[in-house]
Amino acid sequence: MAGRPTLAAVAAAAGVSPSTASLAFSGSSRVAPHTRDRVLAAAQRLGYPGPDPVAASLRRGRTGVIGAFIGERLLYAFRDPHAITLLDGISEVLGAHGAGLLLLAGDAGRPSAEQIARLPLDAAVFATCGLEDDPAIPLLRRRGVPLVGVEGPVGTDVLIDIDDFGGSRELARHVHDLGHRRVEVVAMPLRLDGTTGPVSGARRARTHYRDVRRRLAGVEDVFGSVPIHETASNSVADGLAAGRAVLGVPAERRPTAVIAQSDVLAAGVLQAAAELGLRVPEDVSITGFDGADLHWLGDTRLTTVEQPTAEKGRAAARAAMALVAGDRPQDVLLPISLRIGTTTGPAPRGANGHR
Repeated sequence: MAGRPTLAAVAAAAGVSPSTASLAFSGSSRVAPHTRDRVLAAAQRLGYPGPDPVAASLRRGRTGVIGAFIGERLLYAFRDPHAITLLDGISEVLGAHGAGLLLLAGDAGRPSAEQIARLPLDAAVFATCGLEDDPAIPLLRRRGVPLVGVEGPVGTDVLIDIDDFGGSRELARHVHDLGHRRVEVVAMPLRLDGTTGPVSGARRARTHYRDVRRRLAGVEDVFGSVPIHETASNSVADGLAAGRAVLGVPAERRPTAVIAQSDVLAAGVLQAAAELGLRVPEDVSITGFDGADLHWLGDTRLTTVEQPTAEKGRAAARAAMALVAGDRPQDVLLPISLRIGTTTGPAPRGANGHR
């Protein structure tokens, strides 16, 4: 035969109709096993690789691809154990369903509005970007793409959530009960615009991210208004820079406890404390949030809020596949718990006044 063999040629060689041959390749139970074997054997003889997957997806009205929106550049996501674990949970479930995962970076790497409007997606998961006015949402809504949010944004078809407020409040209560009153928060980005440093009231009011806002509210429910130092990205390097700024001040103005909004940021603050010769937790207590596997900390066990990150990813993927199938799954609220480690202890004697 000249050129690429066709399904019609395979059907003729197997002595069946083209529609039967097509059903045989799809694994349909309407085709007898011996007939399917005859079709596959004919395809092998003729060198026919199978139906064009693009054409098949067009016939089904599906692409077999689920998009996962990442809040920041992929560079940061792949350095964050929490993000990696979440994406692994998503891919685990999608793989079992034969679906592919398309990562869509945030910040400058995010696809343009024109690209988002034509991306071949069966569903979209907002994996690490709870941006409540995310511009991708109306673009995907107009196309009828099912949407799943992980801790946001609101307005998706299904929300996979944890109690950020309650977990942060419990963590803050632990720090308060240890006698700490001079407390500062090292926050994840309030908006993804590269801003770093102390947060003003006006800046706070413009917080884009749902998890950031709720974790701040949990701390303030215990301590009232506290100083906030914003980072440009959720990374160890930015946590280190924030730690240097927050802890590198005279002792009488230095916080006795730093509440970081992620374990990755907390790891940077721990590094800054070591650089400055501060003992943890004797001189300063440091906490995180996520329960990530920070193996590089060695014997140091971070006090943090543990969340079921992998299960959060799996739940998001299950919801996406259910939406694709036409079901209407319910929102999911996953449990979290306080893990007390070696990085928190009583406030230093004589240093429990308000800042």
